[in-house]
Amino acid sequence: MGQLHIDVFPRLFHFKKPAGTSRGVYTERRSWYVRVTDEDCPGREGWGECAPLPKLSCDDRPDYEDVLRAVCAETELAGRPDTERLRACPSMLFGLETAFRHYERGTHALWDTPFSRGEEGICINGLIWMGDYDSMYAQIRTKMEAGYRCIKLKIGAINFEEELELLRFVRRHFPADEVELRVDANGAFAPADALDRLERLAELDLHSIEQPIRAGQWDEMARLTATSPLPVAFDEELIGHCTRAAKVQLLDDLHPQYIVLKPSLHGGFSGCREWIEEAERRGIGWWITSALESNVGLNAIAQWCATWRPALPQGLGTGLLFTDNVPMPLEIRKDCLWYVADRD
Repeated sequence: MGQLHIDVFPRLFHFKKPAGTSRGVYTERRSWYVRVTDEDCPGREGWGECAPLPKLSCDDRPDYEDVLRAVCAETELAGRPDTERLRACPSMLFGLETAFRHYERGTHALWDTPFSRGEEGICINGLIWMGDYDSMYAQIRTKMEAGYRCIKLKIGAINFEEELELLRFVRRHFPADEVELRVDANGAFAPADALDRLERLAELDLHSIEQPIRAGQWDEMARLTATSPLPVAFDEELIGHCTRAAKVQLLDDLHPQYIVLKPSLHGGFSGCREWIEEAERRGIGWWITSALESNVGLNAIAQWCATWRPALPQGLGTGLLFTDNVPMPLEIRKDCLWYVADRD
């Protein structure tokens, strides 16, 4: 490479429908694109997406754009992203890792895999957003009719009994060997109520529950993972544990059954690779999920995910939520995400 330049472009995306979680409702999504160019290679460029989640990402901060521009200036001088220095800035690291990979490959097929060649799709879960009973019921019917074999419901926003009835509706029509059910509480349960609720959920043959209680309550979480009849998956619990030593301590102290990895939140590609390595050493399952990125980030996550040849359904459909997304050769067929190689 010659003299690198990294430019930053703020972007604001708008949801087709409000996206509800236990932390609130999203109607728009702010991202920053980074573009890598080289004065010795005119016309060649690499794009990445830096997309922290408000009030959740460990690098979410009021001066995010200023810090990102400073990081990009340092990266220009170094010629590569400094993965060690950027451990505490996972969304920035993810965007820069993607941009450099795109620059080097010269194609959105960031790794050479059956997925990037358009030969295989990645099985994904159908995501049911929080809402009132009727809206969640309608979403479930749509996903089931589309042929999804794994459905994930975000719970914790409406009455728990109504959420149980939604899950019973699925089970009345599809047994566990036909449709896998996952739930994500986003930390909505109180520790005092959590075990009772997990026991009732377990009666419905669920695959797992993500983050039943708020992150950071280690004693309570350790008790849950040890006693719950329903496998517990960590998501928010992983945020901010940036070094390998911190990851090892969390996994050894809390013993989750699964971890859910989002490169924007959990360390970029390099940090998530560490999570997978340490999880597999301990027999802990994992899957990879996008975190409301646009198609630039979604494609990067899907391309990287495909290098692992995952067996479980992944959480990679959220790039299709925006009215003003950028074009990318991605499409969902039935319950699989496909990369259409001849449209790149």
